[in-house]
Amino acid sequence: MVEFSWEVRSPLEHALVSGAHGAQGDAGVSLTEIRYFDLVQVMARRGKAAELAKDAKAHFGVAAPNSPTVVQASDAALIWSGPDQFFVLSTGGKHTTQMLAPAFSGSASLSDQSHARVLISISGNKARTMLAKLSSIDLHPTAFPVGAAAATSMDHTSVTLWRGADRADGLPVFNVLVFATFAESLWHTMLDSAAEYGVAITHSEELA
Repeated sequence: MVEFSWEVRSPLEHALVSGAHGAQGDAGVSLTEIRYFDLVQVMARRGKAAELAKDAKAHFGVAAPNSPTVVQASDAALIWSGPDQFFVLSTGGKHTTQMLAPAFSGSASLSDQSHARVLISISGNKARTMLAKLSSIDLHPTAFPVGAAAATSMDHTSVTLWRGADRADGLPVFNVLVFATFAESLWHTMLDSAAEYGVAITHSEELA
C-alpha cells in the first residue's frame, strides 16, 4: 500500500541553501524565506467596500489600506493587494480564515493563501540595485518609502512587493509574496541577479 506524507514543506526546500552565495566578502544582499505564517486575502463583496472598511477598523483597530500601502495592526500586517482588497499577514493562528470569518461575514469574501504563497525578505545595501534588475518599480526612498506596496511583476512573475521597516543598521528591507508554483524560479533569478554583490541566504520560521 502506498503511503503518503502530508507534512507541509516549503516550495524552496531544495532550492534554498543557507550560507554565502556569489561574490566573496561582505554580502550586499540578504535573502531570507519567511516560513510558518498565516495569509488571508480579504476581498470586498460587490457594493460592500464601505462596509468592509468599517469591519476592518472594528476588528483590527486600524483602517485597512485603500491605496498601495501596508498598515500595521498590533498583531498583523494589512497589505494592499488591489482595489477594495488586502492581505492579512500574521502568525500564531490569530487571524486565520476561521478567526476572521465572523468579523467579515457580511462585507467580504476570504481566501486562505497561507500555503499558496512564498514570502521572501530582501535586504542589504545592494537590495535596491538587485531589485531594479527585476522590476520596473521606482524603489528610491522618496518614491517607495517604508510602508509602500505594489502589485507588480518580477521577471514576468506576478508578485506583491512592499517595503518593511528598515533593519537595525538602517538598511532597507523589501518583502515579496509570490505564488508557490513560481517561487523556485524567481528564487534562482534573484540569486543570479544578486550574485555579483554577494548574497547571505537564510530562512526564518517567524515573521520579524
